[in-house]
Amino acid sequence: MGDTLILGIETSCDDTAVAVVKNGHEVLSDVLHTQENVHAPYGGVVPEYASRVHIEVVDSVVREAIAQADVRLNHLHAIAVTQGPGLIGALLVGLSFGKALAYSANIPLIGVHHLEGHLASARLGTTQIPFPHIALLVSGGHTNLYAVQSHDHYEQLGRTLDDAAGEAFDKGAKMLGLGYPGGPLIDKLAQSGDPRKVPFSLPYPSKRSFDFSFSGIKTALRYFLQSPREHHSDMTSADIAAGYQTSIVEVLIQKTIHAAVCYDISDIVVVGGVAANSLLRTTMYDHTATHHLHLHFPEPRYCTDNGAMIAAAGWNAYTRKNFAPLDTEPFAKQPLRKRPDTMIACEPTTETSTCAMTT
Repeated sequence: MGDTLILGIETSCDDTAVAVVKNGHEVLSDVLHTQENVHAPYGGVVPEYASRVHIEVVDSVVREAIAQADVRLNHLHAIAVTQGPGLIGALLVGLSFGKALAYSANIPLIGVHHLEGHLASARLGTTQIPFPHIALLVSGGHTNLYAVQSHDHYEQLGRTLDDAAGEAFDKGAKMLGLGYPGGPLIDKLAQSGDPRKVPFSLPYPSKRSFDFSFSGIKTALRYFLQSPREHHSDMTSADIAAGYQTSIVEVLIQKTIHAAVCYDISDIVVVGGVAANSLLRTTMYDHTATHHLHLHFPEPRYCTDNGAMIAAAGWNAYTRKNFAPLDTEPFAKQPLRKRPDTMIACEPTTETSTCAMTT
């Protein structure tokens, strides 16, 4: 079998991203048009503005990606495009353009689940990651934990019950007056702070599940900032950011490692925008080494939304001939896999390997 070239288009939110990927892992081009400056004054993404900008730039971004890859349209084997979940208006732009491109080139269209794209991102630019593995997918819209058995077999072990970790970072940054997007800003500020000065409680929704909850820690930060100034006069904004970040990161690490221990799986993959967080990366490496686990992160540029991850997931679908009809519609919400009827539940500590089955 010869080389397979997939063009990936990602427009699920506010980034117009297009890439050409060979054989599911070799990135030939990766072009991104960000809208951060458009949405920053509003403290978050404005869906209508996002759709308009996608319409304005998608054609030029696709052309640039093809040119950078030094290929022609008729060299491509398929067009992979994010079908959802995401903002419907934004998704429609990318999906409509992908349909037209596939039709004009007479090549297959592949609809990609956005989360499946993130899970595929860890393979970009590297060798294959062993199956099975535990995957923590943590971003502005999702915080999910999976047992990944193969390219198309995922068991959801846990999810956020309210806010995603990335949303908690964004909202926390707004409360601290840092701006948008908040995750990188908190990460940068926290590096000069002392988390021990502001020890926020770890956000555990349940001691017998792998689910997450981050609404409580946002509330704790708000109450802390509203408390009389004399109660925290010796604490800097960097200290507060460091304590807030540490609390979020610690619960992500503890539950992920404990899932690996419970399932007796030695490889862990961490993907999504929050996977670029410096504290999460360094601390997760330390903890996985202690437990003799193998850790895999994408390069930071492939943690946030990008076209290469969509092309990589599209390659998986292409090898199975899992093509989409040209009347495919986008979807705003849809889980990657339903929660299994039988789940493994454990006390959320990294010290035990005892698991209890619950139904």
